[in-house]
Amino acid sequence: MTFVITENCIKCKYTDCVDVCPVDCFHEGPNFLVIDPDECIDCTLCEPECPANAIFSEDEVPESQQHFIALNAELAKSWPTITEVKGASDEAENWNGKPNKLDLLER
Repeated sequence: MTFVITENCIKCKYTDCVDVCPVDCFHEGPNFLVIDPDECIDCTLCEPECPANAIFSEDEVPESQQHFIALNAELAKSWPTITEVKGASDEAENWNGKPNKLDLLER
C-alpha cells in the first residue's frame, strides 16, 4: 500500500509532508508533488501534515481522484526527489480547495 497525492496539491505544493517522510519518497514537479509508490512505506506521517488535505492512503483515494494513483507512479519516475521543506507558492492560499485543476498540472 502507498499514499497518493491528489488534485488539491496542484498549484499549492505545500511541502510540509516532505519533512516528516523517513524514506524520501516525494518527488517535485513545477507545481505539484507526487509520492513514489515503490519507495513509500505507508508510515502515515505525511497525510496529517498536508495543509491542503491532498494526501490519501491508496485505498481511501476518492473515486473522482483514482487516476492520481497512476499519475503519482508515472511522474515519480521522471521528477527529482525533494527532501527539504520549501515555501509554498505565493498563490497557494488562493488555489487551496479549488476543484478541476488537473489541466493546470505542469509536467
